[in-house]
Amino acid sequence: MTKPEDSLLNLSFEQFRSRIRPLVDAGVGDDLFILDVKGVDSVEMLKYPIRIKGYLAVYCSKGDFSVEINLDKFRVTEHTLFVSVPSNILKISEIAGDPKEIHFIVVAASEDIISNLNLNFNRLVTEGMALLSNPCFMLEGRDLDLASRYLDLAIEIARQENLPNKSAAVSSLISSLFYLFEGIWRDRIVAINSGAASGQSSRARLVFSQFVQLVTEYHTTERKMAFYAGRLCLTPKYLSKLVRDVSGRSAPEWIDDFVVLEAKNMLKYSELTIKQIVYKLNFPNQSVFYKFFKSHTGMTPSEYRDS
Repeated sequence: MTKPEDSLLNLSFEQFRSRIRPLVDAGVGDDLFILDVKGVDSVEMLKYPIRIKGYLAVYCSKGDFSVEINLDKFRVTEHTLFVSVPSNILKISEIAGDPKEIHFIVVAASEDIISNLNLNFNRLVTEGMALLSNPCFMLEGRDLDLASRYLDLAIEIARQENLPNKSAAVSSLISSLFYLFEGIWRDRIVAINSGAASGQSSRARLVFSQFVQLVTEYHTTERKMAFYAGRLCLTPKYLSKLVRDVSGRSAPEWIDDFVVLEAKNMLKYSELTIKQIVYKLNFPNQSVFYKFFKSHTGMTPSEYRDS
């Protein structure tokens, strides 16, 4: 089976960077950079779900909002850190207080950079199933102090004019930040997994993680349980049981929600006609798609596009 073309709004780092209006933007090319961002309006595109082709570590220094990561919603407040891997679908929602006062720092690295640094955040997600359900966490004590000092120094250097070796200095700090964040993240995996519910085996959590990764890749063309079960060498019945035991939701619900998210993104971002969207999402006809979309959103595709 050939991996389907991505039809979500997939942003390269260059596109992502060009659409943000930061206070400070520094780094080395479009593979490694740090952004000092104030105000949600500075990241307008994140008001709708998108997928960014790279790794992001986002630190909130001020504000209160919700971020949706792969359909689940998490609250982000002062001193919250979350890390996003390339397969994630992101959206900012439910902003509390003045959206202009929200302040966060984005540390970004391409897949090639992360590979060269010998960091593997995807492996951490797979091994640490708990982070799929809790990818945001508060920085405290030593972790907060170190991260704050690193970020402040990187931003301060980035603000300097005519500083010798400025790009090299900033890129070294950004690389070091990812090492720091991976270490913090790994500690959280150990802590969360040690407190995981006894009824959820590490095997079940691993299978669920693999299932979600497959769904993010194939939901536009494959919606039958038999496909995913076959890829995981399990029976559909057993896979369904594992998914529900770990997540509390059925496997078809996960698949349908990803399809809805894909459809919403196409309707908001693309110039595709609804007929073309029906074809890309592998629905037999427009009537079936309209019924599916309205049953999940309460709106027709046309109403959602115009909203």
